[in-house]
Amino acid sequence: MKISDIGGEFGLIKRVTGARFEDPAVVKGVGDDCAVLEYTGDSYLLVTVDMMVEGSHFSLDWHSPYQIGKKLLEVNVSDIIAMGGSPRWAFISLVLTPETSVEFMDELYRGLYDSAGRHRVALVGGDTTHGGIMALNLALVGDVEKQFVRFRSGARPGDLICVTGTLGKNEAGLRLLQAGKKTGYLSGYLEPRCRREEEGKIIARRAHAMIDVSDGLASEVVHICEESGTGARIDRDDIPLSKETVEAARAVSGDPREYALYGGEDFELVFAISPDRVEGLRKEFSDFSAVGEILPKVEGLYILSDGNKTEMKRGYDHFGCV
Repeated sequence: MKISDIGGEFGLIKRVTGARFEDPAVVKGVGDDCAVLEYTGDSYLLVTVDMMVEGSHFSLDWHSPYQIGKKLLEVNVSDIIAMGGSPRWAFISLVLTPETSVEFMDELYRGLYDSAGRHRVALVGGDTTHGGIMALNLALVGDVEKQFVRFRSGARPGDLICVTGTLGKNEAGLRLLQAGKKTGYLSGYLEPRCRREEEGKIIARRAHAMIDVSDGLASEVVHICEESGTGARIDRDDIPLSKETVEAARAVSGDPREYALYGGEDFELVFAISPDRVEGLRKEFSDFSAVGEILPKVEGLYILSDGNKTEMKRGYDHFGCV
């Protein structure tokens, strides 16, 4: 049996995880952007981990080692921000090939440290070994005030679904490169940047649920609804796109809204918020758009466009399932 036969990445996670033993210090294990652990009287500890593999998450033909190092940290920080937390300490484990040069590693760590400086993260440990393909793994620990931690499970029918910034930029850059175009809007793919701690905290004070965009808008909304026990509607025409993303999609005959829905790795924030809290949020943070609504579970999960409903599917899956 192949992993794709049991539902791909997410089916595998459900199959191999579960309650092996009870630990009262575990507030939330599998099923959110971070594990949430008891820490102090007022704070939780947040722990996340992400792996990047050559040929899947980065290409040595396209990415510089500096860009790879930056991305490795940004993707992890994004998970902490999505919980309303503060990133603190990073641990990095590396599988390097025999051909990896010292100069390559100097540049990779320059990217790591630049991103770490942006987010006030300390690199405090890790491990290095060798193998046939480069793989980079980073674990990140942070903390969050208990009253402001935001899980995927807090969405309520009637909440607006909102997203920060614009979406589809990562997929737009990837499609350009796959088409052999080395110019144009490539930075969304080559140098993704997640939201800052302060922005995540401002949203967390008012939102009911939050998640970052790792696998596409549709997939993240599905995650929120599965954990919250709700349905949802995404209004396709309201998905925010940058001019550069639209132009990149046109250059390769693509659909920029499909990029946003199913492309992933934009590392923006998706959150569910009561309509009466939106005005207050805009006074502190305005770079977001409403793209849909949380619905009762019985109404299902769908995307609305020109009065037509289509099923809301998951985005990218490492094992080929959609």
